[in-house]
Amino acid sequence: MLYYLFTYLDEQFDLTGAGVFQYISFRAGMAALVSLLITIVFGKYLIRLLQKKQVGESIRDLGLAGQMEKKGTPTMGGLIIIAAIVVPTLLFAKLNNIYIILLLVTTVGLGLIGFLDDYIKVFKKNKEGLAGRFKVVGQVFIGLIVGATLVFHPEVKVREFFDQPESATQIEVVAETPNYEDVKSTRTTVPFVKNNELDYSKILPFEADWTTALMYILIVIFLVTAVSNGANITDGIDGLAAGTSAIIGLTLAIFAYISGNVIFSDYLNVMFIPNSGELVIFCTAFVGACVGFLWYNSYPAQVFMGDTGSLSLGGVIAVLAIVLRKELLIPLMCGIFVIENASVILQVSYFKYTRKKYGEGRRIFKMSPIHHHYQKSDIPEAKIVTRFWIMGILLAIMTLATLKLR
Repeated sequence: MLYYLFTYLDEQFDLTGAGVFQYISFRAGMAALVSLLITIVFGKYLIRLLQKKQVGESIRDLGLAGQMEKKGTPTMGGLIIIAAIVVPTLLFAKLNNIYIILLLVTTVGLGLIGFLDDYIKVFKKNKEGLAGRFKVVGQVFIGLIVGATLVFHPEVKVREFFDQPESATQIEVVAETPNYEDVKSTRTTVPFVKNNELDYSKILPFEADWTTALMYILIVIFLVTAVSNGANITDGIDGLAAGTSAIIGLTLAIFAYISGNVIFSDYLNVMFIPNSGELVIFCTAFVGACVGFLWYNSYPAQVFMGDTGSLSLGGVIAVLAIVLRKELLIPLMCGIFVIENASVILQVSYFKYTRKKYGEGRRIFKMSPIHHHYQKSDIPEAKIVTRFWIMGILLAIMTLATLKLR
């Protein structure tokens, strides 16, 4: 909204300094600053409100060190994360941008699903929360909206460049004709290969627009569901999900800036995505919200984000990666989420297999998700989180290195 206000003031009154709102870098910095202020300043008021309403975390005794001391810690703190993402985005981004609209829908939509889950746990005293099938239906619905929009919306395009003619007689024509065309496409980026683009339509045994659209939408649904659940599982110890998400968000902000800048995308041979530069504003608001939340969520936590925050964070990361055509980098970029998810799947699968084969279930880890395994190994919680953050930074560097390693 401020973008439109200051653009109008600049055009009508030539207001000194108003033109600075035209720059993505300035608006991105402001979005990060406002996001941080919202979480830090208003976070304490939310914590007091949650304490007053007795919105406390119910803890099952799993034999983990320091676990029972967390009983009664306010949960549903994800509300402040969502506010710190949405408000700066509304203030500083171009609200007619289809990518911004999609990200806002994802943030609020998955936040509502998580809020309902937390509400049932806290106020209905049901530790299971929202039934798993209903949670998945909600995630699938959000994924369907995102996938269908990316396939059918006319403004979702990528830029294809072609060589200009070299003939001297065609110089005037070249000067008036752009050497590119913005087209609808299901192309994506393939990491670590020289010709680093893949069109989903080319991997089908037969070409048909509806089959490509269906496959693409199904991929989007799967990624939104998987990454949001991965973030949800990762949110098991103080500061882990928020810190990891901040690292991933910063990585995506860099990709968004490059993909939306015709000069940098050409230099780095990255797919240019028209209008994707606005996502930098959303990404910096996202990072600011996660970092600001750590003010109260770092060990020992004064508030938990709950499913309200974790489902929203994971879904946003998935949609950002898909919009920027970097979804094949998710296993690397979101490696922490992948490891956490995989540890649960392996633990449950192996337990069921050994129970069927030997009559008693056996375990690979002392406990899953894997961060609880390290807790059971008597490693302090703060040290586990710090080491996971370091791993997240290493994965982020490797992800960014794919820009040149081909």
